[in-house]
Formats: sequence, C-alpha cells, structure tokens
Amino acid sequence: MRIEKYELFLVPPRWLFLRLETNDGCVGWGEPIIEGRARTIMTAVSEMMDSFVLRQDPGNIEDIWQVLYRGGFYRGGPILMSALAGIDQALWDIKGKYLNAPIHQLLGGKCRDRVRVYAWIGGDTPENVANAAKAKLSAGFSGVKMNVAGKLEHLETPQAINTIAERFAKVRERVGPSARIAVDFHGRVSGSLAPLIAEALAPYNPLFLEEPVMPDDWRTLTYLKQRTDLPIALGERLFSRWDFKPYLEAGVVDVIQPDVSHAGGITECKKIAACAEMYGATVAFHCPLGPIALAACLQVGATVHNYLIQETSLGIHYNKGIELSDYILNKDFIHLSEGYINIPREPGLGIAIDEEKVREMSVKGHDWKNPIWRHGDGSVAEW
Repeated sequence: MRIEKYELFLVPPRWLFLRLETNDGCVGWGEPIIEGRARTIMTAVSEMMDSFVLRQDPGNIEDIWQVLYRGGFYRGGPILMSALAGIDQALWDIKGKYLNAPIHQLLGGKCRDRVRVYAWIGGDTPENVANAAKAKLSAGFSGVKMNVAGKLEHLETPQAINTIAERFAKVRERVGPSARIAVDFHGRVSGSLAPLIAEALAPYNPLFLEEPVMPDDWRTLTYLKQRTDLPIALGERLFSRWDFKPYLEAGVVDVIQPDVSHAGGITECKKIAACAEMYGATVAFHCPLGPIALAACLQVGATVHNYLIQETSLGIHYNKGIELSDYILNKDFIHLSEGYINIPREPGLGIAIDEEKVREMSVKGHDWKNPIWRHGDGSVAEW
C-alpha cells in the first residue's frame, strides 16, 4: 500500500481539511491548520507531501513523522508542526481503517470509556455570561471556559480588576460550587497584572488559569506560581515535547494544553502527554477547531491516564452557522451525556466525512483572520 494522492479543502468557518488516498483506495483525513494562516499551512502541507510523503507506505507513521520533523534543517514552530499534525492524523486514520480498528486500540487501548468535555462561553455583561454558563451546563457540558476580559492595559485600575472578579463571581453564583469553570487569559495579561487578577479570582475557585501570561514570560510564570494556589494551564502555543520540557521541569504548569492539530498530531501529543505524566501534570487538549481535530483528541485522550477535560468548539462564536456535525455523516459521534462524549469505536478516527459537503463548501472557502485590537493610544493590544 502506498500514498497515491492528496487534496486540501479550505472550508467554513475557518478550517482546513486534508484528504489522503492510497493506491488501493483507502482514505484518511486530517485537519492541519493555524487559525488565520490557512493558506500558509496549505503550502507547508503540499511541500511535505510532494517532497516525501507521496509514494510512502502509510503504515510507517513513525518514520514519516521523523523524516518530516528532522529531514529539513529548520524544524518545529507553529507552521511546520501544524502541517505535520494534519498529515499524521490522516496517516493514523488510514492505518485504523486498514486494520479495522479505532486509533486508540493501536495506541495501546483505551483507559476510559468517555471523555469529559467543556464549552466556551461569551457575553458582554456579567449577567449574560452567567446565563451562557447555565445554558451550556444544562445542555450537557461538564464545564465552561470564559475569557478573563477584553483588551487590557499593562497596568489596570482597581475598578477594572474588580469588574473581572465580579464577572466570574456572577457565573459562580449562577452555576454553583460543583461546576467546572476555567478562565482563559489568552496571554493578553501583563506580568504585572496577572498576579493581581489571580488573587481577585482565587475566592471563586476557577478550574484553571489558562495562559495567564504569554508562555515565553518565564519570570512571571515562576512568580505567579509562587503567588497563587490556582492551577496554571498553558500549551496551545507550544508545538513539541521539547517545547513543553522546560515548563514541566520548572514546575510552572499544572495543566498542559497541546493542540493535536498544532503540536505534531497524534504521534507527538501522545508523547507529550506521557512526559506530563512524569511530572504530575494533567492534560486538556486545546481544540477550538473542527470535527477531525476533535476526533483525533478523543482517540488520544482515550489512552491518556492523566487526562482532565476536553475542549470543544460546539456552539462557539467562531462557527457562525456551521457546526462540527455539518461535515460528518455519523452525526451521533458528538453526543453529550452527563458532561461526557463517548470514545468513538469505529475504525480510524471514528468519523465518516461527508465528502460531498466538504467539496461543496470548499468552493466557498474562507479567509478568516483574527481581529486586530488597539489601545486608546493607538498601540496594538494582545488579542
């Protein structure tokens, strides 16, 4: 069996799908993407496919991964690792289908039957955010995640910090102490401000503080870890086990969040999770993406003992009229029950892609870009 051809599909709302096909007609799907850089990833995938992957035996996943990672002088980073991730997912999908087994069985078998999931919530006022949280939990999610605030100055007023705390407090009051509520700082908070906000949020017990500062701000991460008992999460902007290694060794992270579409795919994320286990860290894969990425997360998450919870993009504001189930035929794949999604049992990724729909929507395509925020003085703000 050899990889004979590939196709890339740019589909709404902001996703990129990769289709691999072998010479005997076996098809595998992957989701290589950097949000806002889809066409850049298309080029990177094409270069990798044309330079090495075509005509290879798709069963040799580890060798293909190592060649794509080590075969060029430059390695790592968001573009190369995201392109590699999508190819890796599609190779695992082919292997599972060829062997008539779900991917988790090929990774050693599952250690859980279902994965706890959470949803993202928004809202302009504390009341709206609280209502959104209540609605998501009532819809069957196990937890929610909310942004700490919009754009923030390097230093903020006491009123701004109190507003953030009141926003979270309203959600906690509405959903009660048993609800899991994570807070995403999105790296937009300065090193001077993050400890103050963490202190203000501490009485309301968030599940974790995600990207309280940009991940390269070592001084603040160390200082913040000394100042708060709240769990710190990060990792969506790290792309390999080597990227995660110093954070785990320094003990500044409690929850790691590699993205299976950014951090080298299924092959690498399984290894990253194993590294985290050695340091007592838990895993919560980042995934505000499409159905292929979510399926890959579930397949790996089934095999990771130190797994905490899974992000999904169900109902997220980015989707705008498109949902995860729109591109798959087995729509019961995404079925919430008691806060969980069951591990797919079908071969490969466990999803059947609606090719007709993918091809139809790829004609429309997308040109999604993240917004550019500016402060009152005109300088660019972290988004």
